[in-house]
Amino acid sequence: MKGGKSKSDAKNTKLSVNKKPAKAAGKKSGKAAKDPNKPKRPASAFFVFMEEFREQYKKEHPKNKSVAAVGKAGGDKWKSMSESEKAPYVSKAEKRKIEYEKKLKAYNKGQAEGPKEEEESEKSVSEVNDEDEEDEDGSGEVSWQMNCNC
Repeated sequence: MKGGKSKSDAKNTKLSVNKKPAKAAGKKSGKAAKDPNKPKRPASAFFVFMEEFREQYKKEHPKNKSVAAVGKAGGDKWKSMSESEKAPYVSKAEKRKIEYEKKLKAYNKGQAEGPKEEEESEKSVSEVNDEDEEDEDGSGEVSWQMNCNC
C-alpha cells in the first residue's frame, strides 16, 4: 500500500497519553510548610461585613443552603453601599489589622530568637521507631526492601 498504514500497523501503534509523574507521598512541590503558630491575616472590610450579612441572610432565608447565593447577595449589597455605610466595617478591619501586626511582630521576634528545643529533628517519629524495630532482630542488617525509596 502506498502512502498509508495497513490495519495491522495501526493496531500495533499505541496512543500515548502524557501523564504527569506521580508525586512522592509526603513531598510538597516548592512551597514551604506553613507554621501553625503563625497568626492568621486579618479579614478585610468586606469580609467583616460578610460575617454580619451571612447571619442576617440566614434569618431572612432559612431554607437557602447555597453558599454561592449568599456570597452573590452579599457582594451585590456591598457594591451598592456608600462609603459612609461601609465605614463601620472599615474601622473594624483596621482594628483587626493593628492587632494582627502586634501578634506578627511578637511571632517574628520569637522566630528570630531561634528554634525551640522541643522541636523534632528532621526524622519523623515513625522513622525513628522503624529503625528501632529493625535493630531488635539482632542482625544489625537492614533489608533492601525497608530502605527502598521506589
